[in-house]
Amino acid sequence: MKTRKTAKLVAALALSTALVSACATERGGDDGVPAAGSGSAGTSTSSDTAFGTLDSPCGEGDAKGSTDQGVSDTEIKIGYGDDRGYAQSPGLNKEMSDAVAAMIDWCNEQGGINGRTIVGTDYDAAMTNANTVMQEACRSEFMMVGHGFAMDQTAEQTRVACNMAAVPGFTVSPDAANGPMTYQGVPFPVDYANGAAWFQMAEMHPDMLNDFDLVGSTMPTIITSLAKTRSIAEAAGFTLKDCGVTINYQGEPSYVPFAEKYKQCGVKGLWTSRSPVPNEFNFFKAIDQVGIDPIIFGEATWYGASAQSFNAQSGLLDNLNANMIFQMLENADKVPAVAKYKELVEGEGGKTALLGMQSTSSFLLWATAAKECGSDLTRQCMIDELSKIHEWDGGGLHAVTDPGKNMPAQCGLMVDLKGADYSQVFPSEAAEFKCDAKYLIKTDPSTWGTDLGPDRVSTKYLGPNVIKPQV
Repeated sequence: MKTRKTAKLVAALALSTALVSACATERGGDDGVPAAGSGSAGTSTSSDTAFGTLDSPCGEGDAKGSTDQGVSDTEIKIGYGDDRGYAQSPGLNKEMSDAVAAMIDWCNEQGGINGRTIVGTDYDAAMTNANTVMQEACRSEFMMVGHGFAMDQTAEQTRVACNMAAVPGFTVSPDAANGPMTYQGVPFPVDYANGAAWFQMAEMHPDMLNDFDLVGSTMPTIITSLAKTRSIAEAAGFTLKDCGVTINYQGEPSYVPFAEKYKQCGVKGLWTSRSPVPNEFNFFKAIDQVGIDPIIFGEATWYGASAQSFNAQSGLLDNLNANMIFQMLENADKVPAVAKYKELVEGEGGKTALLGMQSTSSFLLWATAAKECGSDLTRQCMIDELSKIHEWDGGGLHAVTDPGKNMPAQCGLMVDLKGADYSQVFPSEAAEFKCDAKYLIKTDPSTWGTDLGPDRVSTKYLGPNVIKPQV
């Protein structure tokens, strides 16, 4: 790990606009369903320190007091991180740490949060060390912010036990996705899902509703997510094939037998929940070797440099489609928030990518709530403030979500890849989302992978001292 300390304190020109609501603060049932939200990119605010449409939550102030672990008169200690040390995919999700590091510096240059300097500790979970990272964070950090650990299920019990409130960039496991004391800029709960991907694919290829299948995996979190994906696809009108293919997450000696099975099954489209890593590329090489050319359909992780590089050399992903609720990096000239993100991260030599924008949104969400707490910067205050925020788009980085009630967006856009170039293919207007209330799917409890209480919070690790909203 490494610790970043920035002591540049200059006058801030803007006051924050906290996107809060006076309505209910619990993540309760169907009342948690937000409106469909806007599909437009928006315009920047007039402030020099604005982040897209969001006035900066950072700036000078006179906040005082050692109010909680990691908080003093002058500093706020937060942890962040990724899995960049994973040996099988070096640099995995490094863009997340690059984004949070740049945002810390941006915020501190304005005066920090109410005058307190943010001190960040950059953790590397290297896929298998998430619990070790959380144990270390529990000893010193105020909160975890903008992080993303693929094996977060191994750290969740530790996090909850030490009351480590968190605003992660992403969550993977069911217990973390609906975990107590957790709020995300882009929520991914187990009990509701944004089905825009499948509804939009159905609009793009109405003749292929019976021709798709899912790529199975041995990884427990992917098994859970695929069960939910199947239910979402069916809600969108698909009757998925069941070709019986399950691929070892750690890799296979040969992917040809699996590709042959898909060929025999007659698939014309494949959905994958895996990321664009070497093993996955080898699988699609095998798909080509057996002589089939299906539409490749995946999550937003397929919008990234590794897929671009592989396809520029092979052309095997020219049928790739990825659904996103984030704006494309290519839309920076149309979306001020994307331009700002690129300016800040590239200015520090960091990597820009989709997950980096996701971490940026969560950092801004955290900072917005922290500003509202003023001198009373405690985890309890943070939970109270975060639970009030019901309309959030990261200043225009993504479609509107409801972090306070842990509800996803009801919008999406589709991109495709040709050679090394991504372009938006649905809807046709660049930088626009298509939003529809029908995209929000209430999932079957059998797909959740965890038990939820009446407040939609995972009950697995709950204890009497868990911090809950009190407003």
